[in-house]
Amino acid sequence: MEIRVLGRTGIRVSAVAMGCEGFEGKSGEECSAMVRTAMACGIRFFDMYTPNPTVRANVGRALAEYGREQFVIQGHLCTDWRDGQYTRTREIGAVRRSFERLLSDMQLSFVEIGMIHYCDETRELEEILAGDILRYAKELKEQGKIRCIGLSTHNPDVVLRAVKSGEIDVIMMSVNPAYDMLPPSEDVDILFAGETYDRVYAGIDPKREEMYRQCETAGVALTVMKPFAGGLLLDGAQSPFGKALTPAQCIRYCLDRPAVAAVMGGMKNEEEIRAAAAVCEADAAALDYSAVLAGAPRAAFDGHCMYCGHCAPCAVKIEIAKVNRYLDLGTIQQVSQKYGLTEDTLRYYERVGMIPPVPRTGSGRREYGESDCQWVELAKCMRAAGLPVQKIVEYAGLCREGDHTLPQRLMLLKDQREQLLDARRQLDETLKKLEVKIGRYEEAVQTGALSWD
Repeated sequence: MEIRVLGRTGIRVSAVAMGCEGFEGKSGEECSAMVRTAMACGIRFFDMYTPNPTVRANVGRALAEYGREQFVIQGHLCTDWRDGQYTRTREIGAVRRSFERLLSDMQLSFVEIGMIHYCDETRELEEILAGDILRYAKELKEQGKIRCIGLSTHNPDVVLRAVKSGEIDVIMMSVNPAYDMLPPSEDVDILFAGETYDRVYAGIDPKREEMYRQCETAGVALTVMKPFAGGLLLDGAQSPFGKALTPAQCIRYCLDRPAVAAVMGGMKNEEEIRAAAAVCEADAAALDYSAVLAGAPRAAFDGHCMYCGHCAPCAVKIEIAKVNRYLDLGTIQQVSQKYGLTEDTLRYYERVGMIPPVPRTGSGRREYGESDCQWVELAKCMRAAGLPVQKIVEYAGLCREGDHTLPQRLMLLKDQREQLLDARRQLDETLKKLEVKIGRYEEAVQTGALSWD
């Protein structure tokens, strides 16, 4: 794992870090397994924006297995848990109570970064800098409950003003190739509007270039959120570049930006954690994103939820981000209908290893994402091509092992191609004989006599 320094703070962090979204809806045991996998992979940096006391407690118990010097926490000020929902608050009493609960829920005496949560307007930032929120953050720093002060935003103008203030040491910013095309805006919804991306790609927006440069010069570290743009950059049909980027390419792009210290991924299972951590060991070819970015953006982000929860709280307590995420994922019934396979067949594919394990909700329901559906489609195609089950299992296992198995996969596919070609030759011979027989019968129908002479 690559280790980077968090700007002028001097704090050392893993270049790949974990957001807390993946812990939502998980049991304590599942959270512990994810944390153990992350730590084993060298991921030692965790963002805890959620005020959900269950998630905080689960992650806190998992981290308690390790010495405090072995991990870094980015904890958020100005998030609160009300009526079972996340909400953003600037009411200083609520801010104080929520941060103290963060420490107690996670069994911590301090967090390294006290992150002032979600400020996208320069006017609001001025109020924060001149008001109770910053004073409280400084108080926490003096007490040793935080080591440095951070700010999360989606707006480059807010970043530049925060850097200029000299008060902010770390900024959590949404960074990915698509967002880097865009000029500053105080409206986060602009990131998802269709017309936003209907333009010719002309490189990084000048204001964002300035943002990176000023942060680097001032020693203000950037920690990255939304590196995959909510998964849309991973889908060629929806990416503004017309082609899909891989998760590794997205992470590498972010780590290549000036001042970026770490990329926060919303990994939701152990497999995704291992895949994200492997970026730091991948070869240059697998990480090269330049060819994809050469495409002119034409696709839209309109109507897509990023699952960030910034629309909360809901007046009628609907968990909007979770609902949208559920709607964007396929149930086993939907996947069964889409591919014409029975539910039992899908379960069999998963059980024997023809497709990777499908992620599940806390209640055990399978959640088929785009990658899972691609595996189902591949397995169906391979079965239709005549591959035995054991060969498909072998191929799937080789894929999961990584790119060093490319030669074995190629050999397996070539062997199957030869078998298919042999089968086609035999079928062609059979068809020729059948055509002769059909011709004789057609002649017999006309003449009234069947002859094989």
